Amino acid sequence: MNEDVFWQLIEECSPSTPDPEGDQLAAALTARLAKGPVADVVGFAEQLSWALYRLDRQEYGDGLSGDAFLYTRAAVVAAGREEYANVLRDAERFAPFVNDLVWAEALIYVPDNAYKHLTGEEWNRSTRYSYESYSNAAGWTNA
Repeated sequence: MNEDVFWQLIEECSPSTPDPEGDQLAAALTARLAKGPVADVVGFAEQLSWALYRLDRQEYGDGLSGDAFLYTRAAVVAAGREEYANVLRDAERFAPFVNDLVWAEALIYVPDNAYKHLTGEEWNRSTRYSYESYSNAAGWTNA
């Protein structure tokens, strides 16, 4: 799955009503990916981890706990490609997600849930980039 397909999937699965925690988006994404193939689940996981990794930088997460920072970064991804790009260009665009406690924890588990539905097995996820907070060493050079 390339980056364009990833963002198109996010857009197509985004609910038309407010979804402050990203639960509806996560459910729709899981349902779509659970139709297979497994390669799509793996591709989604890779793109999601890359998107979260790119936001793992000091100017966004300084002073946030690891989980809060991860779930807030997930909310930026859940907001869609345009808002994600805006946040990457201007770190101040991240502040409303933090100030309003906008989290999308459920987005993190989409690949795991879709994989389990497809295979009946747990997925021991391993992606090229870690989405865990503070794993992007280049983003935290001043820390």
